[in-house]
Amino acid sequence: MSDVTHGRENSKDGTQISRRGLLVGGAAMIAAAALPAATFAAGAKAVTSTSPNRTLRRQSMSMITTEDGTQIYYKDWGKGQPVVFSHGWPLSADDWDTQMLFFLKHGYRVIAHDRRGHGRSTQTGGGHDMDHYADDLAALTAHLDLKGAMHVGHSTGGGEVVHYLARHGESRVAKGVIISAVPPLMVKTATNPGGLPKEVFDGFQAQLAANRAQFYYDVPAGPFYGYNRPGAKPSQGVIWNWWRQGMMGGAKAHYDGIVAFSQTDFTEDLKKITVPVLVMHGDDDQIVPYADSAPLSAKLLKNSTLKTYKDFPHGMPTTQADTINGDLLAYFKA
Repeated sequence: MSDVTHGRENSKDGTQISRRGLLVGGAAMIAAAALPAATFAAGAKAVTSTSPNRTLRRQSMSMITTEDGTQIYYKDWGKGQPVVFSHGWPLSADDWDTQMLFFLKHGYRVIAHDRRGHGRSTQTGGGHDMDHYADDLAALTAHLDLKGAMHVGHSTGGGEVVHYLARHGESRVAKGVIISAVPPLMVKTATNPGGLPKEVFDGFQAQLAANRAQFYYDVPAGPFYGYNRPGAKPSQGVIWNWWRQGMMGGAKAHYDGIVAFSQTDFTEDLKKITVPVLVMHGDDDQIVPYADSAPLSAKLLKNSTLKTYKDFPHGMPTTQADTINGDLLAYFKA
């Protein structure tokens, strides 16, 4: 187990559209949007609708349907060795866009999904627990018949990756990576005295229930990206992109997800994993405190590499993408 520390790195073309053409075209779009969700399941054909003035084409979204009927949206770009990304709470596959473009350019096949209740996946009322998260990920990897995959999980996604490996085995996996991840256990208990009090997570749920939109602005504008630190230079684009992703998802999924990421004990899962796992964490993480997460996970894993990043925040895959992407690439090639 090695320990590497990094420093901070800092149409207006004159064309007229007839009123009739606009109305007909608009009606066609409404009709397309009203089609059953099954129309847009994996493998569905593009939906086309014609009007006297134009042809409207809506491409099918990539979806799988799980055993309980939940539709899981995913992106699957490129060819080569697969890299599968699992996002944090309460975000979506979009949070990995920078990494997906980077590894696509380097010859990898990149895949990311929206967790159930998040992003474009079904806003189901139940199943918001680590067992379902892991099972959904297993269903996706089986559907795509992935082999020799690298699995990368951030925050709650790190817990998803760990539970997936322990629950479904490693036959399809070459390596794992957990970044700013919630294992082994976030909440304070008699056996985890360094955890955060349950009242902290109860407060998250209360703020979400009272004013989710405001809560989802305050988190990225403050501790998630370290924008509350002296000298920090907040990016409004990054803040609003976090807000956008959060508000795409379902309030019930996010509310229950707080319990899933804070109260799931991954200790036994970590002990079962035998593939190499890279553990990456910033020592200024205000969401998942470093001391009670990364070093403990690295000790429980059989084959781990711990990388500690000086002053990096919880959302370091975004704010420090160049460093994180470079280290991931080196690890994949090693």
